[in-house]
Amino acid sequence: MSGASGGPGIRLRAHSGNVYRFDPGALCLELVVTGGPGALSRFEVLHTPDDLLAWAEQSRLTLTHPALHLTADDVAYARRLRDALTRTFVSRVLGRGLPELGIAPADAADLDVVNEAAARPPLAPALSADGSRSWAPGPATGAQLASTVARDAVDLLTGPYAERVRMCAGERCHLVYVDTSRPGRRRWCSMEHCGNRHKVRAHRARHSEETEQPE
Repeated sequence: MSGASGGPGIRLRAHSGNVYRFDPGALCLELVVTGGPGALSRFEVLHTPDDLLAWAEQSRLTLTHPALHLTADDVAYARRLRDALTRTFVSRVLGRGLPELGIAPADAADLDVVNEAAARPPLAPALSADGSRSWAPGPATGAQLASTVARDAVDLLTGPYAERVRMCAGERCHLVYVDTSRPGRRRWCSMEHCGNRHKVRAHRARHSEETEQPE
């Protein structure tokens, strides 16, 4: 995972080494791409407080709280919340877990993790004199950051876009996003990545059919 400058979304690195932008459409889904349970653990990027701070700076929070203080316990809590969110969103999209990746269906414990985090005070936004968005003065904690993410998940799963939470249609791609486009026809994690790969395969298939046509 690398910086998200230049537009919404997180920059990811594919198995091929290519870097592409993935905009999952929601803050909570940006946390999900930092690793996860089962086979997703090999993609773990949240190891230290600095890693979690870097994620916050790259996320769609846009403006990181200048007084945000994070600890090793905050990292462990963020990972616990992320894993619960991963199982929750996978179960919402598929109606089951993802056994091929070692991801179990969401259960009551996952719901408790999300709700516990959401019940805590979130980061408090503020309006600056110049009309820009800022943060309320005072210290900010990892628990507040987790609460902000969890509340975003609650809003997403209970809001008008709940039925537009989907999984990429790409082969062996399991990235989850919410389709906020007006037509509602998004299929890919990113047109740069899975969308482009699909177009290339389709083109090759058409070309192969044309060359095999009998004269």
